[in-house]
Formats: sequence, structure tokens, C-alpha cells
Amino acid sequence: MKLTEEKNAILEKYMEGILAWNEKVNLTNITDPAEFRIKHNADSLMCVDFPEFLEAETVIDVGTGGGFPGIPLAVYAPEKQFTLLDSLNKRLKIIDELAGELGIKNITLVHGRAEDAARAKEHREKYDLCVSRAVSNLATLSEYCLPFIKVGGYLLAYKGPGAEEEVKEATKALKTLGGSLVDIRETSMEEYGLDHRILVIKKVRNTPKAYPRKAGTPLKEPLK
Repeated sequence: MKLTEEKNAILEKYMEGILAWNEKVNLTNITDPAEFRIKHNADSLMCVDFPEFLEAETVIDVGTGGGFPGIPLAVYAPEKQFTLLDSLNKRLKIIDELAGELGIKNITLVHGRAEDAARAKEHREKYDLCVSRAVSNLATLSEYCLPFIKVGGYLLAYKGPGAEEEVKEATKALKTLGGSLVDIRETSMEEYGLDHRILVIKKVRNTPKAYPRKAGTPLKEPLK
């Protein structure tokens, strides 16, 4: 993974914009620029050499928050189309403003909860790839994300060192929702104290129409 100077400059300016807005709207707990570059930008880009990412044309970032991993990935791969979904419109308006200023044109912003958006015809099983970072446990996350993915597509779930345990707890959820674990890939940056995993989950069957359940249920009652 190597960014061109131009792309790196865009991410630097995006960081500056997020940190400036962060004084008014809670976008990130990471306010030190050096830490931001590692824990937001570099961490978001850990999947760019994965074949699942390289082969995808349409990508949805579920629970994008301040735009991670979606914005760094969109800057890195301008040939791909990204949809950034979040339940807080205030965040999306900031992302939209900053993206407009920086010329990031390959993104679409969608305001809504994953449980509702995944039932809309324009989003259900329409994406080659779904990415999600720091959103929820895997059983809940699978119900949020798998309904967006085409059969044959993938979910890349950014996780910490407890990923293996989450996979065990999500076995039923994955099977029910049409997903199958392909790999657990370490994406650690030991020199920065980061010990991360990305779960690679393939969509092998259509998600039953009953899922996702109504808003709030996947978090309160994860499939077990």
C-alpha cells in the first residue's frame, strides 16, 4: 500500500477538516494528527491489497461515522464507487462538504439506519463489497451488512484481537444471513501498537427476506 503525494495531500486536508469540525460535532476521539494518520487513515487502507477489494466495483461503508474507512478507500481507489451510510445526518453533511472541497467525487452519502436502508430496493444485495469498522459485534454486524451484498460479494469487517471469539459467537448469524467466513487476516502495525484483524466473509446465498429485523433488534437480540 502506497499513496501518491496527491492522494496523501487530500487525506491530510480531510483530516484537518475533520479535526476542525470535531470541536463542534463529535466525529472522532482521536485528535492528535500523528495518531489520526495511523488509527484512521492507515488502518482504513489495510485492505487495499486484498483481492476482494481489488475486484470490487461498488462498495458500501456501513456506519461510516467520520468517513472511515470509506473516505480513505475512496481517495485511494477513485475508479470505484463508494456509498457511505450513517444514521446521523449531521456527520454526513460534514463529509459531503469536505469531499466537495477536496474533489472526492466517487462517493454517495446515505442517511439512515442499516436495518432500514438494507430493505430498500436500490440497496438490497446491490454491492460487490461491504466494509465496516468499529460498529458492533459480528453477529449484529452481519445482520446490518450482509443484506447489502450481492451473492458472490464480500464483507470486510475490521476487528481487534478478539475477532476469533466473535466469529464463534456469530456462527448461526452468518449461516442464517447467507454468509460464510473465508479468512481472518492480520493487519497489524506492531511498530504503532496496533493488533488488528479483518474478517473476510463471502456472501454465498441470498439473505432471507425476514432480515434485517426492525431497527434496534439486531443490537438488542443478536442472532445466536
